[in-house]
Amino acid sequence: MSAAATGRYLSDGGYDAPAPRYGVDQYRLVYRTVDADGRATTASGLVVLPDSGARTLHTVAYEHGTLVAKSDAPSVDESDARVSPTLFAGRGYAAVAPDYLGLGEGPGVHPYMDTATETTASVDMLRAARAFAAGRGRTLDGRVLVTGFSQGGTAATALARALQSGVDPHFEPAALAPVSGPYDVQHAEIPAAFGDDPTLDPKEAAFYFAYWTVAMNRLHHFYDAPSQVFAPPTTPPWRRCSTGCTASSRSSPACPRHPSRCSPRSSSAGSDTPPGPCWRPCGSTTPPARAGPRGPPSTSTRRAATRTSRSPTPATAKRSSPPPAPPRRSPTWATSAISSPRCGPCR
Repeated sequence: MSAAATGRYLSDGGYDAPAPRYGVDQYRLVYRTVDADGRATTASGLVVLPDSGARTLHTVAYEHGTLVAKSDAPSVDESDARVSPTLFAGRGYAAVAPDYLGLGEGPGVHPYMDTATETTASVDMLRAARAFAAGRGRTLDGRVLVTGFSQGGTAATALARALQSGVDPHFEPAALAPVSGPYDVQHAEIPAAFGDDPTLDPKEAAFYFAYWTVAMNRLHHFYDAPSQVFAPPTTPPWRRCSTGCTASSRSSPACPRHPSRCSPRSSSAGSDTPPGPCWRPCGSTTPPARAGPRGPPSTSTRRAATRTSRSPTPATAKRSSPPPAPPRRSPTWATSAISSPRCGPCR
């Protein structure tokens, strides 16, 4: 896209930003990484490079917020998740945006809010992007500016932490700007969703906690049957709805107004049972349409900021158990230039 076309693209995406300095080229990368069990798999992601002529580019890693449909991922859809990296590239940065596991062109289901796989997918995406750019005569600066929104806020924090620990010798965090992430689910999100005076939109809370419950059960297995957590009707399509392979649509009007009314068990903040909101048939798997992006309650960010301010500075911070490093390997990818809003239905 030319600089003028990039400006129109950002404006159409709802961004009131200064005019881009450069045109951009958008690429989809499919690359090797590992799944939650450390087994080899593939994932996809978006790389946006500025048409600036510069050979060395400052690097921005952008971690997107909650998505359900495979076809909504940054590398395959003209959503906010793609517009943000394009904004950075239009200002001269190389923007790298992983789709995460199970979204975009990645196989399987998405392990929603699993920071371990968000981290491995993001680090391997940086590696693949570095090799991809080198093949075009360009170098990505290893000092990475890390940012993300909502789900991407925690993913960005985890990525920066891994880079700080030396997970890859070519990359280190230069700056971290996580935006509106669910940093403290126990003390912020759960009370804001299930308290007597909830501050989160109840129907959105029902959606997010259902998505989280299903995804976490695949990794940690805290229930055997949906009826242990979800109130009727738990019809067969609910499993298919949580795979990430479904078209976006509005939340079901039948979904209860408060998430606690969906569960046959207690969903109080102090309960040992994971919150169990409703999960409706396919075609009703995204939050209600809204005017702009929303994230977790501000309490979560304030608590995270307080903990951070009490922590050692990044140069002296110590961690007893750093996250596992993604195995180093020769980057392998398939790539295609992106020229259409959608690249086919999810599979």
